[in-house]
Amino acid sequence: MSWGTELWDQFDNLDKHTQWGIDFLERYAKFVKERLDIEQNYAKQLRNLVKKYCPKRSKDEEPRFTSCLSFYSILNELNDYAGQREVVAEEMAHKVYGELMRYGQDLKAERKHHLQEGRKAQQYLDHCWKQMDNSKRKFERECKEAEKSQVTYERLDNDINATKSEVEKAKAQFYLRTHMADESKNEYAAQLQNFNAEQWKHFNNAIPHIFKNLQDMDERRTVKLGETYRNFAEAERRVIPIISKCLEGMVSAAKAVDERRDSTIVVESFKSGFEPPGDFPFEDFSQNLSRTGSDGTISNTPKGDRDRDGAPGPRSDPKHPMSRTKNKLWLFGKKPKAPSLEDFSHLPPEQRRKRLQQRIDELSKELQKEMDQRDALNKMKDVYEKNPQMGDPNSLQPKISETICNMEKLRSEIHKNETWLSEVEGKQSSRGDRRHSADNHHHTPQGRESPEGSYTDDTSQEHHTPHHRSSPPQPNPDPHEFDDEFDDDDPLPVIGHCKALYSFDGQNEGTLVIAEDEVLYIIEEDKGDGWTRARKQSGEEGYVPTSYVEITLEKNSKGAVTYI
Repeated sequence: MSWGTELWDQFDNLDKHTQWGIDFLERYAKFVKERLDIEQNYAKQLRNLVKKYCPKRSKDEEPRFTSCLSFYSILNELNDYAGQREVVAEEMAHKVYGELMRYGQDLKAERKHHLQEGRKAQQYLDHCWKQMDNSKRKFERECKEAEKSQVTYERLDNDINATKSEVEKAKAQFYLRTHMADESKNEYAAQLQNFNAEQWKHFNNAIPHIFKNLQDMDERRTVKLGETYRNFAEAERRVIPIISKCLEGMVSAAKAVDERRDSTIVVESFKSGFEPPGDFPFEDFSQNLSRTGSDGTISNTPKGDRDRDGAPGPRSDPKHPMSRTKNKLWLFGKKPKAPSLEDFSHLPPEQRRKRLQQRIDELSKELQKEMDQRDALNKMKDVYEKNPQMGDPNSLQPKISETICNMEKLRSEIHKNETWLSEVEGKQSSRGDRRHSADNHHHTPQGRESPEGSYTDDTSQEHHTPHHRSSPPQPNPDPHEFDDEFDDDDPLPVIGHCKALYSFDGQNEGTLVIAEDEVLYIIEEDKGDGWTRARKQSGEEGYVPTSYVEITLEKNSKGAVTYI
């Protein structure tokens, strides 16, 4: 239905309706603005959450557990999901909110123009009506004046006492007023005809045209609202496939969690490369007892063991029975952190071997990159030499020299690390041979391990809990390993000191008996076999397990504070 024909007399109401339409459009635009602000804040909070829980360590220190990797994958997917929320906000801001604000401004200008045209038409019609009304009032006044002059003329004409001049004057006045009334009548008729014509134009042409424009404007506003409603939904629907992929990625990350793989990584990460300590030998204290037939005494040493050994076992100090040591495994506490050394000598052999191998692989990759760059530069130099117009071959020589220098440095680093790796592998092999040799010397019955991790030779102690902590595993030395270590007459210089973390019974030749919290001097560092050479306050020298002491080296000596 047309507003021009049906609502010809509702200009004020249409003015109010079009203003309401613009207000509603702006209200919807405000709603979209608040909606996209929510999306932007949501995306920002998600990104901050991901940043908060992302690992802040280097790649070398990142855990390799599948559960951790899956969690980091979920964080990456969540970061991508946050990116899609930002896309939704951008789509709403550009295609909905921005479009509504631009269209609202255009709508206001168009409405103002149409209403101004309607008011101008109404003002012109009012002007025509005023002209017609003025001519009508003038005609009415002139007719009344003519009637008065007619009455005066007739009264004087019938009065016998009136002079002729008075009658003539009244007659002339009557004729004048009658003429003026006729002119006012003609003017009124013309103005009335003009007003009726303008009024017809106003209500049949001008107003319908203006109202039709207002109707078109309002209908376009309604269509625009429908389009923005659809764009509002499309902004969300476009990202649904990508969001679904993000969620699928999270599900895949959850499926990638492998408990067996994580257990294997734990073993690879913390495996020290040391073998568990060997069994303690049986110590026969009855060897010095005489065996006579008259006494009927029998040696407590089993015959088979005596036949196999053929010699007394390792010496021990009866004043120092096996100490009730404590084993600090740092299961739930924080392990003291050793300073990181270039050759990873602060690490256990197995971990040191892995780190050296990893560094060698990284250096090899860097070397390959440098070699590829050198080959590319040489090819480019050949091209320049064949085609001088393409470039100066001499300009590439500094870069080639720099690349060759880098290659030499990398080769040197690789060689150095390979030397350390060979040293570690050689020590692991020799330590295995030594342990095997030591095991061949111990054929007597071994002691037993108590439930608390301490060792005892007495079976009556199996159900006791003699210690509140147990000592770390001891390196298993060859009984004759340290025999030749103390032949020199000149004492070694002191390079540091150490404090005993645990007691050590020093049953083997060349080892020291130490008590917990005892302070000793360091005269020789651990060479990788788990033993450190020390000197007691009394001057007695020998080896102690490196894992049993806290070592502090002097500043002018090699090394630094070391926690084993």
